[in-house]
Amino acid sequence: MYRVGNPFWRFLAKLGIPLVVRVDVMFDKEANVYVATSPDLRGLVAEAKTKEELISSVYDCVDLLIEDQVHQPLKHKPLAAWDGDFRLA
Repeated sequence: MYRVGNPFWRFLAKLGIPLVVRVDVMFDKEANVYVATSPDLRGLVAEAKTKEELISSVYDCVDLLIEDQVHQPLKHKPLAAWDGDFRLA
């Protein structure tokens, strides 16, 4: 596994190396939604009412964003790494 954001990650993605993306999750009390962003993948912002919906949305967004950045479909789906903790907004 190679982390998105590390040097040469786009090149390695084109070679088919499996990727991992760090994801930060917070719960927005005011909006009553979970919000996910990534310090590694520019443009990743997903929001959902439940953690399960958020996880599904994050995977969909990560796939689209990475494929857009490497200009080709990926051989392996990226893995989103989240430690299970979330911040309160």
